[in-house]
Amino acid sequence: MTPVLDRIRVGSAPDSWGVWFADDPQQVPWQRFLDEVAEAGYSWIELGPYGYLPTDPARLTEEVNRRNLKVSAGTVFAGLHRGPSVWEATWEHVSQVASLTQAMGARHLVVIPSFWRDDKTAEILEPPELTAEQWGHLARGMERLGRQVKETYGLDIVVHPHADTHIDTEANVERFLDSTDSGLVNLCLDTGHYAYCGGDSVKLIETYGERIGYLHLKQVDPDILAEVVANELPFGPAVQRGVMCEPPGGVPALEPVLQAAQNLGVDLFAIVEQDMYPCDPDKPLPIAVRTRKFLRSCGA
Repeated sequence: MTPVLDRIRVGSAPDSWGVWFADDPQQVPWQRFLDEVAEAGYSWIELGPYGYLPTDPARLTEEVNRRNLKVSAGTVFAGLHRGPSVWEATWEHVSQVASLTQAMGARHLVVIPSFWRDDKTAEILEPPELTAEQWGHLARGMERLGRQVKETYGLDIVVHPHADTHIDTEANVERFLDSTDSGLVNLCLDTGHYAYCGGDSVKLIETYGERIGYLHLKQVDPDILAEVVANELPFGPAVQRGVMCEPPGGVPALEPVLQAAQNLGVDLFAIVEQDMYPCDPDKPLPIAVRTRKFLRSCGA
């Protein structure tokens, strides 16, 4: 018998349509994304890169309402491990996105740490490991961001562990959680990125359940991942090789992840993201339809 996952709200995001940038000729137009995400059977979306979807709240509201869609979150990047000197520039960027996110009725802001390796060129931008001082800057900076975003925009920040960032492996994710206040900072657990970096999503949910504020559903092709690890490939080229694959063909298995999340007894968004950049414009919709059908078979 299929379990009923009545605390899980499923959605999708521009990422699943091959969208990584606000403006890029290799990406589908935003109108097509909205049309197709609705056609695939999703009712929740994320904003994606700021500037991809219209940034005028009235226009965006009209566009999503017309397709019976709702916004679950916005996304920002932040390099707060670099210390207080980056705060003003960070807050300027965050304010833009948070303002639109709030205007769309969403409650979450997904915060992705800045990359230490460029996802397009593979250039090493800074050391892959943080110093103790940088860990301190990261923890205090994220708490400050969480406090200010909550006070100014009424949003909860959820920090997204991500390949080629400093919050990636199980050890680094646990260190980050252990050094931050749960009242200010929680986690967007991306099942694909966590598996890519060697982590166990079910274990993390069961161990740090009170810190899981949001989910991204994603799977990794284990054979391609083995090649990526062996050759130390950057994330961008790994995606082009298809390391993030269509469910249920990869790892982790999503059924136990969803059940573990349901067992927390709180309402959680579970947003499908299958990293594909660049991709053929006709590729995403059939995958999205099949993925939505698969998630329904899991009870979501």
